[in-house]
Amino acid sequence: MTVKVSVYIAASLDGFIARKNGDLDWLPAGEEGGKDFGYAEFMSTIDHVVMGRNTFEKVLTFGEWHYDKKVIVLTSRALTLPPELADKVEALRLSPRELVHEMEGRGVNHIYLDGGVTIQRFLRESLVDEMTITTIPILLGEGLSLFGKLEKDVKLKLVKSQSFKNGFVQNKYKIL
Repeated sequence: MTVKVSVYIAASLDGFIARKNGDLDWLPAGEEGGKDFGYAEFMSTIDHVVMGRNTFEKVLTFGEWHYDKKVIVLTSRALTLPPELADKVEALRLSPRELVHEMEGRGVNHIYLDGGVTIQRFLRESLVDEMTITTIPILLGEGLSLFGKLEKDVKLKLVKSQSFKNGFVQNKYKIL
């Protein structure tokens, strides 16, 4: 069995997923006009969410816990989990390949990869199968890049493209 690894993320038109300080104040709040832009449908297909420590710490600042799936936090440092998340979150010190192998051993079919550094690490290891990127019509000028520096080209095939009345453009790519 092979674990499917998917990215589902929003980015500014100039390719940033957060400001330099990690702030997400430029992202529209919540659903717009009752639309979640396919997020709930996507989440219904995944078994686990995998994110890096910085993304996890950012998510904790949102207050309410929004994930109903098990969350794996990849970190190289010790991480103390809030007691209320002890059965919902697991911290692991694994490389991308080790994580995929571990998930295969657990019978996981599909993971949602979140967080810029984590996405970049999995891309460098050629472990991402598909990406859904929703482009928000804003230019930030600087910030945390979705892709960062890549050591080699990553070829993509556009599977689906959809535009929304609010100016969002969502593209789904298969990694070749």
